Amino acid sequence: MATEGPATRRVQVAEHPRLLKLKEMFNSKFGSIPKFYVRAPGRVNIIGEHIDYCGYSVLPMAVEQDMLIAVEPVKTQTLQLANTNPLYPDFSTSSNNIQIDKTKPLWHNYFLCGFKGIQEHFGLSNLTGMNCLVDGNIPPSSGLSSSSALVCCAGLVTLTVLGMNLSKVELAEICAKSERYIGTEGGGMDQSISFLAEEGTAKLIEFSPLRATDVKLPSEAVFVIANSCVEMNKAATSHFNIRVMECRLAAKLLAKYRGLQWGKVLRLEEVQTKLGVSLEEMLWITEDALHPEPYSPEEVCRCLGISLQELRTQILSPNTQDVPIFKLYQRAKHVYSEAARVLQFKKICEEAPDDTVQLLGELMNQSHASCRDMYECSCPELDQLVDICRKFGAEGSRLTGAGWGGCTVSLVPADKLTSFLANVHQAYYQRSDRNLTFEKQSLFATKPGGGALVFLEA
Repeated sequence: MATEGPATRRVQVAEHPRLLKLKEMFNSKFGSIPKFYVRAPGRVNIIGEHIDYCGYSVLPMAVEQDMLIAVEPVKTQTLQLANTNPLYPDFSTSSNNIQIDKTKPLWHNYFLCGFKGIQEHFGLSNLTGMNCLVDGNIPPSSGLSSSSALVCCAGLVTLTVLGMNLSKVELAEICAKSERYIGTEGGGMDQSISFLAEEGTAKLIEFSPLRATDVKLPSEAVFVIANSCVEMNKAATSHFNIRVMECRLAAKLLAKYRGLQWGKVLRLEEVQTKLGVSLEEMLWITEDALHPEPYSPEEVCRCLGISLQELRTQILSPNTQDVPIFKLYQRAKHVYSEAARVLQFKKICEEAPDDTVQLLGELMNQSHASCRDMYECSCPELDQLVDICRKFGAEGSRLTGAGWGGCTVSLVPADKLTSFLANVHQAYYQRSDRNLTFEKQSLFATKPGGGALVFLEA
């Protein structure tokens, strides 16, 4: 499956209200009709938060919400982008001079990331232009990967316009790398699930090499997504990249402590692999090697035997060079324990004991506690929403996505779903002191959806 490219489907556009509406809007915008359409889904990460960029496996599934782009290749070398949402202004640029401004995470820059990734992969200079109309129904800055879905969608659009072929794995790797043009040092989970997802199954995504394994979720429970309505944009804030650097520094200090060549070590997983020990043993080594008190940049330099200048220019990313403290112990403890929870989650799904739902729920609860206390990527609203979800029947509930806002994911026994949705709606979204515009997309049950596709009009 993963060795093939994304599927192409012929559809009767008139039978798909969203495609039809997009076609009509495209026609009124550009005065022509689209040649094809591309979709790429968002995702919910069930467990395994902030560990993909440390080299560890994660367990997401695609959601039905997606990015949909109508496309018409044109003879000129102009890339014209428009969005069905009036909040996102039109943009046009030369297809041969793609500039991505890292200081401004504007919507069109995510499209440009995918476009540029494919362009650079094939080493092309003279690219044809295109007219594109984007329609997304993934809530933005909600932790459901709207930005990565747009990068993936743009990558597949560009590949299709060029008439080239790549496997789903190759596409995922290119799009993961190209999203870094916007300054987000992510690990590749979001792009991988967007391409590798299959209907009806979650996926264990492993890295180096990238591969995906089906994980059958329990049929007697449902995953429910609830949006805290606190928005968090990874590319606009430094929280995310600071965590990436704290993990990198922790990996280097652990490697040095155990006598490894720490200079080339970038990820916490590399330390475990080089030492040939279990995740549990890595937690013990972390206890021995690192202290819970925060590290100053000067102390990191003393531990590694390097100058402040070397730390800033050779290890830290440009937007983390002025960070005053690093919590290395806490971040490493979270990553190694969370990596173990992912593997336990998969094992329980495979073995399917009678108390599967309770066991999985407990792992999700432990994950949230670690994200809140050790990784410090929660926020008061997420913590409150998690408590409400557990109070009204969720066996497990946790933040999902980068955190600091966005969504929770809860595991709810199927027979409690109706009362759960009604109670959570009332307790979180209808409180008088909250100025929330409740949308259908704020609280919904979800099941594993399929991956990126190209649609041609039949």
